[in-house]
Amino acid sequence: MFKDVNLLNNALNASWKRNEVISNNIANANTPNFKKSKVLFEDMLAESLRGRGIQGTLTHKKHYQIGLKPVHQQEYKIQTEGHYSTRRDGNNVDIDVEMAELAKNSILYDTLSTQLNQYLGRLKSAINEGK
Repeated sequence: MFKDVNLLNNALNASWKRNEVISNNIANANTPNFKKSKVLFEDMLAESLRGRGIQGTLTHKKHYQIGLKPVHQQEYKIQTEGHYSTRRDGNNVDIDVEMAELAKNSILYDTLSTQLNQYLGRLKSAINEGK
């Protein structure tokens, strides 16, 4: 039950951070040698769902998690795309692509927040019915 909330919360955090990163990319669209960044979350989540990679088993609460995290603990990662430039000034930001990504991310954030609100509403309803 709480794993669902954690996953939705982590997805919302990743979407919020993606909004910040895209806004930063747009703000620096005319900065020479600026390299755009992106937020990785969905690919890491899919990898975790497929169970690919190495995952360690925690035998003590003070141990660090190694390898893949469980799905409900998956977090985002920021990656700078510095291996190419699309312009002569060394900048690789395409303003049209960034604006489209911003619109797409806005829809994703709204969808995730609606899902979390509905989930918490059902939980509240179950609690109130039990009195």
